[in-house]
Amino acid sequence: MSEQTGYADHTYRSTMGMVGGTLLMALVVLLAADGIVSGEGRTRWLSLAALVALVPLIFAFSLRPAVYAGRERLRVRNPFRTITLPWASVEGVRAAYSAEVFAGDGKYQMWAIPVSLRQRKKALRQDRGGGNSSVNLSGHGSVFAPGLSGGSGYRPQADQAIDEIRALAERHASDEGAQGAPSVRWAYEVLVPAVAGGAALLLLLFLG
Repeated sequence: MSEQTGYADHTYRSTMGMVGGTLLMALVVLLAADGIVSGEGRTRWLSLAALVALVPLIFAFSLRPAVYAGRERLRVRNPFRTITLPWASVEGVRAAYSAEVFAGDGKYQMWAIPVSLRQRKKALRQDRGGGNSSVNLSGHGSVFAPGLSGGSGYRPQADQAIDEIRALAERHASDEGAQGAPSVRWAYEVLVPAVAGGAALLLLLFLG
């Protein structure tokens, strides 16, 4: 990574999650629209309530997750929360069964960086073929099964992302603009409509 790219944000998102979420959201909207337009009486209200409840949830778990790594901070956008971590507060990052960042007394998952067990097994097989059988599972700053690059240089995508984030943390932790404590903001723009739609759906089903 060059010094020039170090000034720009690095964005990490799950392509498969975004594609799957878009298709699922389109299906839900299509079915709900059909119920609203073609249905009668209570069916229309049920379709509308389901639409209001499900669309925010699908968006939250597929399209919303993202990780932004800049010069001053790491911003983790998960389904229902956004965690902002100045680099000085980051104590470690790792990719175990999920990608995680440690800061203060907290451990935060990074939904946008999925860990593929298939890629990890592939890297492990290649590593063993190259004579490297070392696996380290401990430590906040360690990567689950680090050194899984083998002679071929293959490395799981999650581990590559963690390497980049760790490098940025080490590089900028002492910068003046990277000081501060972690902060967490709840995604009320997702929670409020999802809860309202879910409550309306349950009420309609109960009354029916």
